[in-house]
Amino acid sequence: MKNIQQVLRTTPTIVARPVGNYSHITIVPKNATIYTFSGQIGLDQEGNIPSDFNAQVNHTFNNISQLLISQELSEEEVIKVNIWATKLIDWEYFDQVWKTFFKSGNPSMTIAYITALGLPEIDLEIEIWAAKV
Repeated sequence: MKNIQQVLRTTPTIVARPVGNYSHITIVPKNATIYTFSGQIGLDQEGNIPSDFNAQVNHTFNNISQLLISQELSEEEVIKVNIWATKLIDWEYFDQVWKTFFKSGNPSMTIAYITALGLPEIDLEIEIWAAKV
């Protein structure tokens, strides 16, 4: 494997295209600093969780953005996204938010529908991993 100096996202042509906005493979360069973030939920600035699912989507991505900024990271350095939802995701809306957030390309991603999260009012939780060269 060649020596890479940045996070690379790829989907080999020998497998089926992803069914969503993600890459099958994210390659992290040797000696990169890896960041793991706790799952983020749709809390607003006052600590409230809205009952509207899409509002939770907005707040969750805002919280992720603020965490990245706090570590001087950008969306380009996100290498993995894990999404858990207790309700069906409005993919048209979610994809719009996703594409606005991930301007440089799509990291590797896993999504699961589950029966419950940490509190009954939480309908969405998103965990990210990032790497800085």
